[in-house]
Amino acid sequence: WSSGKQTLENYNKLNNLIQEQTYTPKIKSEILNIMNKYKGLLSKQKSDFILLRVVRGSFIKHPKGKPYEIAANGRSAWLGWFELVKEAVDNTATDNTARVIDLVNADVQCVVEVENRIVLKRFNDEILGKAGTAPFSHVMVIDGNDERGIDVGIMARQEFGIVRMLSHVDDTDAHGLIFSRDCAEYEIETPKGSRLLLLVNNFKSKGYGKAADSDAKRLRQTTRVRQIYDDYINAGYDYVAVVGDFNDTPDSPPVAPLLTNGSTLKDITTHTNFQGDSRPGTYANGTESGKIDYILLSPKLYSKVQSGGIERRGVWGGKNGTLFPHLATMNSSVDAASDHAALWAELDV
Repeated sequence: WSSGKQTLENYNKLNNLIQEQTYTPKIKSEILNIMNKYKGLLSKQKSDFILLRVVRGSFIKHPKGKPYEIAANGRSAWLGWFELVKEAVDNTATDNTARVIDLVNADVQCVVEVENRIVLKRFNDEILGKAGTAPFSHVMVIDGNDERGIDVGIMARQEFGIVRMLSHVDDTDAHGLIFSRDCAEYEIETPKGSRLLLLVNNFKSKGYGKAADSDAKRLRQTTRVRQIYDDYINAGYDYVAVVGDFNDTPDSPPVAPLLTNGSTLKDITTHTNFQGDSRPGTYANGTESGKIDYILLSPKLYSKVQSGGIERRGVWGGKNGTLFPHLATMNSSVDAASDHAALWAELDV
């Protein structure tokens, strides 16, 4: 994260600057200063990390014998944008992600940080079979608010149909848009005829922006999810789960609306049937500060828990990968399926 943080900030700043209606000398100078940090971005409109896409009009000019200049005088003078350069994902890591899904063997698999539905469907159709598990019959992702395409989605077996979906990308409060991605609702009908409502989330990360701003954003998100959950419980829904990467620990104020403050949601890891290990966290080395992924269950759904656990074999533990067992196909941290362990629950519904 530390090595890429500055580039992400510069990329974000460039795209914000070019949205200005008028490019003042100060704005032009700022754009040029940032672009000059990346070799090739001014001369070839592409660097190792950022590229400039010009569709129509002129954005940059290079007068003979003079420095580069911003040719456009405002947003309306040209059509284009900055992009992050895409790099092929390591095949071993992708295959290991499939192997972890095979190990978990879920009927309903919630996923986070998914680029889009087409990518997830290709992974489902082409990669899962290599890991020895059958592709899921239902694959769904609703595009969220993250411009990088980091969304939440779901995959489900044939007999677990998705009967209803609802997005909350447009939810707002007094401060504006609430969700960085989405709080996607997926209502599943089980073979027993029960309805299982999943609220899938990936809350604001701690790694980007000021800590106080990130905390405030997560608090707004958890507050809204709590409201959505309470509304469904009050409407008579019995089986509701709030799941995903919350990017914060249980004792943090931003998570309080979901775990305290009168919430009836219960953490799967507190159930007597949960098969935990000596590590409470799900992220990285599994320490207490890494407990940031959750399966929270409504009381009646909590009473249906048969078992649960954390599947860590797709994570590289420690510098040498020796903190806990990992897949035999992982020879280094680069081969890891993820830096998050998979959290699972078996429910009799």
